Amino acid sequence: MNIFERQKLNFEGYELVAGVDEAGRGPLAGPLVVSVVILKPESFHEVLNDSKKLSVNKRELLYEWIINNSIDYFVKIVPVEEIDRVNILRATLQGMKACIENLSLKPDIILVDGNQTPADIKIPCKAIVKGDALYASIAAASILAKVYRDQIMLEIDKKYPLYEFKQHKGYPTAKHIELINKYGMCPEHRKTFTVKRKMK
Repeated sequence: MNIFERQKLNFEGYELVAGVDEAGRGPLAGPLVVSVVILKPESFHEVLNDSKKLSVNKRELLYEWIINNSIDYFVKIVPVEEIDRVNILRATLQGMKACIENLSLKPDIILVDGNQTPADIKIPCKAIVKGDALYASIAAASILAKVYRDQIMLEIDKKYPLYEFKQHKGYPTAKHIELINKYGMCPEHRKTFTVKRKMK
């Protein structure tokens, strides 16, 4: 994956590449976590891929590898209150912008997973649909965001054990919806999401 990325982007004249991705756009509860990663140009890992295609164990191992093989990275947590206030799309784009602005290094290009890029970024920025399965830097960002968010959800599970966040991580599983209908929403539930889904 990184070989493909380096060949393509070096040909286009870009050296320092940042990948941006998020975890937690779809859940009914918990924060959104956005990440940006600039991998060392020479780094390579044969298992590196979209976080959704990896087991928990592989993601956790790659998390450590990414930390050790990045020349810069940043993780932004967007709380439930912010998601409800501005909507999930704006929260995602604002989180991406915050990540980019908090990098210590200035990349030559930013690759964003999806079909939109944050506004007012003074660096070349490309949106790539399913980019986490194509570009190493985006895949790395997706893993960082996913593992970081899962760790947060395990802590939330300890605080609100009735909702079994440890199992579903806030996603709209049948069991999760059943528990919301039984106990109502806790402070970690996204109010705008649950109302739209008419779970009560």
